[in-house]
Amino acid sequence: MRGSRRPSWLSPKVLRTEVLAGLVVALALIPEAISFSVIAGVDPAIGLFASFTMAVTIAVVGGRPAMISAATGAVALVIAPLNREHGFGYLVAAVILAGVFQIVLGALGVARLMRFVPRSVMVGFVNSLAILIFMAQVPEMHDVPWPVYPLIAAGLALMVFFPKVTTVIPAPLVSIVILTVITVAAGIAVPTVGDKGDLPSSLPVPGLPDVPFTLETLKIIAPYALAMALVGLMESLMTAKLVDDITDTHSNKTRESIGQGIANIVTGFFGGMGGCAMIGQTMINVRVSGARTRLSTFLAGAFLMVLCIVFGPIVSDIPMAALVAVMVMVSFATFDWHSIAPKTLKRMPAGEITVMVITVACVVATSNLAIGVVLGSITAMVIFAKRVAHLADVTSVTDPDGTQVVYSVTGELFFASSNDLVGQFNYATDPNKIVIDLSAAHIWDASSVAALDAIETKYAQRGKTVEIISLNEPSARIHKTLSGELTGGH
Repeated sequence: MRGSRRPSWLSPKVLRTEVLAGLVVALALIPEAISFSVIAGVDPAIGLFASFTMAVTIAVVGGRPAMISAATGAVALVIAPLNREHGFGYLVAAVILAGVFQIVLGALGVARLMRFVPRSVMVGFVNSLAILIFMAQVPEMHDVPWPVYPLIAAGLALMVFFPKVTTVIPAPLVSIVILTVITVAAGIAVPTVGDKGDLPSSLPVPGLPDVPFTLETLKIIAPYALAMALVGLMESLMTAKLVDDITDTHSNKTRESIGQGIANIVTGFFGGMGGCAMIGQTMINVRVSGARTRLSTFLAGAFLMVLCIVFGPIVSDIPMAALVAVMVMVSFATFDWHSIAPKTLKRMPAGEITVMVITVACVVATSNLAIGVVLGSITAMVIFAKRVAHLADVTSVTDPDGTQVVYSVTGELFFASSNDLVGQFNYATDPNKIVIDLSAAHIWDASSVAALDAIETKYAQRGKTVEIISLNEPSARIHKTLSGELTGGH
C-alpha cells in the first residue's frame, strides 16, 4: 500500500524519461526565449529569466502536468509596444497585473468557456500551430551557409531512425549532441545559439518594477495587461486541452488558469517578460520525449538556468541547425494529417471544413492563435445556428366541426428559428379558437417568447383566442416571466 502512494516520477524508468525530456526542452527553450526577447525589444536575459521562473512556478501551481510554460511570441507581440513607448519598468508592471487578471479570470470560471470550442476549431488550432512552428524555422534556413542544410537533414534523419535503435535517450537530445560535436570538431562555420545573444551569467534577483505607483501608471499598463492575460489564457487552455487528448488524461483548467496568473506575477517580480504555455516545447516534452509529470516541467526551467550559467560557453556552440531540425520534427508530429486526408474531407460536413480552414487562415495570417480560435468558434456558432434554425417545424390540424385548429410546433425555438415562426400561421382563415401545442418544442430565449406574443396579438386583432399548451418546465418558466413584457405595451 505504501508503495502505491509514491509519486509516479520516483520510478527509475519514469524519472529517466522526465529528466531527459526536461533537458531537451531546456536546450530548445534557449534560442526561442532569446528570439522572443528580441520581439519584445528587451535584453536576451529577460526572456531566459521569464522562461526559468514560468516553468519552475507552473510545475508547482499549474493544473496540467508535463505542459511547458515559458516566454512566448504571442505575449512578446502584445507587450512589445508598451516597452517601446514607456520603457522596461512598465512592461514588468504589466506582466504582474496580467497575472492578477489571470487569477481573477480563473476564479470566475473562464476555463469553462473551453467547452464552447468545437472540435473543428481544435483541429484548425493544432494544424495552424504546426504551420507556425515550421514558419518560425524558415528564417533560420534562409541566407545561411550551405552546411546548414545537410546538418538539418542529418538531424531529421537521426530523429526518425534513432528511436528504432533505442528509446532510452530522446532522439532530439542525441541529434543536438551529435550535430554540436560534428560542427565543433570539424570547425564548420554555421549560425549557433551564441549568435542569438549573450546568455545570463547569474540568477535573476527579485524586485519591484521601476514605475511610479499611480493611477496614471495603471491606465497605461491595464489595456496591455488585459490583452496579455487573455492571449496567455487562451493559448494555455488550448494547449492543456491538446495535451489532455494526447495523454488521454484530464487536467484542472481552472487551476491552470490561476497557476498561469501566479507564474506571471512571480516572473514579473523577478524582472521577466511574462509568458504562457509553449505549444512547440510542450509537444517536444509530451509527444516526442514521452514526459507525463510535473518533474519534466520543473527540470526544463531548472536546466535552462544551469545550461546558461554553468555551461554557457558549450551551449553557445550548439548549431541552430540542430534546434531547427528538432522544431521541424515537432511541427510534422503536431500536424493532424488525418484531418486533410481526401477520405476524411469527403465525409466531413462542409461547415466543419470551413471552420477548420478559417481557423488556420486567421492564425497563419495574424500569427495569433487566440484570434484564430475566437473567429473559428464564432464561425462554428453561426453555422450551427443556421443549421438549427431550420429545425423548427409547424403542422396544423383543424377539428372536423371547424371550431378550432391545433398547431403542433416541433424543434428548438431561439432567435434564429423563431423569426420564421410568425409567418407559419393562417391568421385570416383559421377558426376562432387556436391551440398551439409546444410539447415537442423548447423555448430558449426572449426572441421566441416575443414571436409567440406576436402570434397571439395577430389573432387577437381578428377577435380570435389563442391557447398555448404542453410547455416543458424550463420553457413554461421563461414564457411566464417574459410574455407580455417584451412589446412595451404596443
